[in-house]
Amino acid sequence: MATDTIRQLIVQTPGTLGGKPRIAGRRISVQNIVIWHEWQGQSAGAIAAEYDLDLSDVYAALAYHFDHREEIDQAIKDGEAFAEALRQRTPSMLTAKLQERQQNGTGG
Repeated sequence: MATDTIRQLIVQTPGTLGGKPRIAGRRISVQNIVIWHEWQGQSAGAIAAEYDLDLSDVYAALAYHFDHREEIDQAIKDGEAFAEALRQRTPSMLTAKLQERQQNGTGG
């Protein structure tokens, strides 16, 4: 019974969010819910209020995560690795400007 409810609330659609599991009718992934709840410490109620979700949507995403923990956690790690690689390849323009100012003696 509970699994049927989760299947109604959490969907995967090729071409939408790269096929990642998400809240039905929304572009909010299970991965996002997990990050906000477990890593940033936001309550389920706060997430629901912030993103105009039903509380059941948030809890369905968290239940889905518990059933697919390895898959979701790996996707989060892969996303972090991708972001770090991108940061390494694409230096911050702000940092470059600040370094340039320091080298030119115009630090203010």
